[in-house]
Formats: sequence, structure tokens, C-alpha cells
Amino acid sequence: MKTASPFMRRLIVVLLLVIAGLAFRVGAGLVNASRERQAEDAPAAAAQSSVPQGRPGLGGQLPDLTGIAERAVSAVTSITSTSTIRTPLSNDPFYRFFYGDRIFERQAQSLGSGVIVSADGYVVTNNHVVDSGGSRPEVSVILADKRELPAKIIGLDQQTDLAVLKIEARNLPTIPWGDSSKLKVAEWVLAIGNPFGVFSQTVTLGIVSATGRSVEGLSAYEDFIQTDAAINRGNSGGALINARGELVGINSAIYSETGGYQGIGLAVPSNLVRQTMEELIKNGVIRRGTVYGITLQAMTAEIAQQLGAPDAKGVLVTRVDPRSQAAESGLRPGDVIATFNSRTIEGASHFLRLLGAAEIGSTATMAIIRDGRRATVRVPIEEEQPTRGRRR
Repeated sequence: MKTASPFMRRLIVVLLLVIAGLAFRVGAGLVNASRERQAEDAPAAAAQSSVPQGRPGLGGQLPDLTGIAERAVSAVTSITSTSTIRTPLSNDPFYRFFYGDRIFERQAQSLGSGVIVSADGYVVTNNHVVDSGGSRPEVSVILADKRELPAKIIGLDQQTDLAVLKIEARNLPTIPWGDSSKLKVAEWVLAIGNPFGVFSQTVTLGIVSATGRSVEGLSAYEDFIQTDAAINRGNSGGALINARGELVGINSAIYSETGGYQGIGLAVPSNLVRQTMEELIKNGVIRRGTVYGITLQAMTAEIAQQLGAPDAKGVLVTRVDPRSQAAESGLRPGDVIATFNSRTIEGASHFLRLLGAAEIGSTATMAIIRDGRRATVRVPIEEEQPTRGRRR
């Protein structure tokens, strides 16, 4: 057998050294990479271990609302209202000629929720929960402890869609009032009610999506709290509470294209609820100011440009009865009412709220824009005739 030449032996030694060097470099690289990954993962692991366990939210974790919810649900009730609706048996003149004006009676029932606001039995709910469109409504309130009590209707207000009931009971659980004017967008809130009249004391969590919402057709005095807390049919009249367990609104409606929950719930602010409730308890009706003989329209940027107004704030007067006090005071069609007693008018709903709160018999000073120029008119405030009064 031939032995390798000295040249071949040297070549083999060199190749072995090169291979060993490459293996060393690869091994060192793997070690360094592992150390770098450990160094990068260490802060993340430390941060993860320091975060409280639970659902992530503002401040790292959702607030614990279990105790607040437990106290609040005991003050939320179910409400049923049954009334009689009388309609002609037929509108056919031929039928009525032979059979007369026979009346058909049927029972209409509505379901909803309510909130106990005093230990001696006052309950606040929505007007549309109590008033189902018929006569002689009979209202029952079902408490959290399953007691069912008859309720007396203290007062109804169609404008704000609120109603006040009274049940004969003592030492009832209540929810303390909150200041709805201090609500902030993205603040946590709970909606409590009885959806579909079946799922009693249901609690849903969400945030305040917006305040001061105006939704045409829901009520005349629109200043809604918008929330994404789930509100469904039967939640009307239930409580909207903040993270301190305070009542900040009465759930009133949902905005939906399908009729189901789509993340847009609307509640009447607690400050308006409390003011309305106190007046209904005292007088049975809400006395509001108004200016008769005028028709109003919401402003738009296009209308503002056409009329020479600086922006889309204010409210447009589209018609004035020439026999009214408004006409005698100088209001004309085409005027843009910009201020009411020195307060800037944000829109039509804002104007109606200011007008309704004005002292009846007083004279309001309104700054108007006419043909691009500002002027001032003084208009008497009259009492608006209520559509509903005290019903017992």
C-alpha cells in the first residue's frame, strides 16, 4: 500500500484545521444568538409577570365592578303595563250604515324596566314603557326579590320619554344619583335591565361613546348619552350606572338598522331625569316655556352659507304666524336664532331645551342673523300646553 506524499499530508491537515475552525465559529454563533434571545425575552417576561391577571383594559386591567353591579341590580325592576285600546270594528261606510259604530276592544301590553330612586317606592322608567297607547293603564312593578306590586302613575312626560311611578313599599334598595354632566367619553358604564322581559337583572358593560347626542324622532328634548353597552328591547327604563355605582342615565332606546343590538344605545341623562322626576312628583306635569307661532329647522353648512351665517350653529326660523307674538316681536322667516338669553345655540335640540327651561311669562332676548347681519329681538315666553297630565 502506498503512503501519502508529504504534500497530501499537509493538505489534509490544513483542511481539518479549516473544518474545525468553521465548527467552532458556528457553535459560538449559536451560543451568542441564544444569549441575545434570552436578553431580549427577559424584559418582556418581567413586564408580563408584573401585569395583573385579567382582561386588559385602561390602566392594564378592567375595574372590578362586581360589587357595584350586585348592589345596583337590586334596585332595578321589571315593569308591565296593560291598557285597553278601543277601535271601530270597521271603517267601511256600508258596514257602519247597517251595523252602526261598533267598537272593538283589545288589550295592549308593554314590557320594560325601571329604577327605584327612593326607599319609599318612587320608580323612574320610560314613558313608552307605561303608555302603550290605550286607556286605563294598569302597571305592575316586579322587584328583584320577585315581589309583584301594583304601581300608581304619578306623571308622564312624552317630551323626555320619562315616567314616574309609586309603589307601596318601604326600605327599598336604591341607586344613588350621579352627575351626568361630568361624564367623559370612554368612561366605563354598566347597563342594567330586563331584556325581552325574560332575562331579569341583566348587566352589560360598555363605555360612554358620546354625550349630548341628538337623534331625530326619539324625543323633543334630545340630549342623549350614547353607549356601546348592550341594550335590547325590554331594557328601556333600566339603569345606566358609572364605575362608582351612581345612576347617570335611564336607558331609553337603541339606534339600529335591523331592530337588534348594534352597539348604539341611548340613555336620558340623570340630571334631566332627576329634574323631570321632581317636577312630576310636585305638579304631575312638566311646565315648559315655548314661543308659539314659529316653525323651526336645523341648520346645515349649506343653509348657513346661503343666509350669510358664520357657521351651522343656531336654528333656522322657516315660518312665523303673522298673528303671533313672535311676529309682533320682529321674528321673520329666514332668521337664524344664534343666541338665547346670551347663550350660544348649538343646534335645534339645544334651543328647545333652553326654551323649555325658560321662565314662563318672561321675555327672552334672542340674537338673530338676518341677511348676514346681526340683530336682536325680544320674544315673550308662553306656557307650552302639556300633551299628558297626571294619571292615577
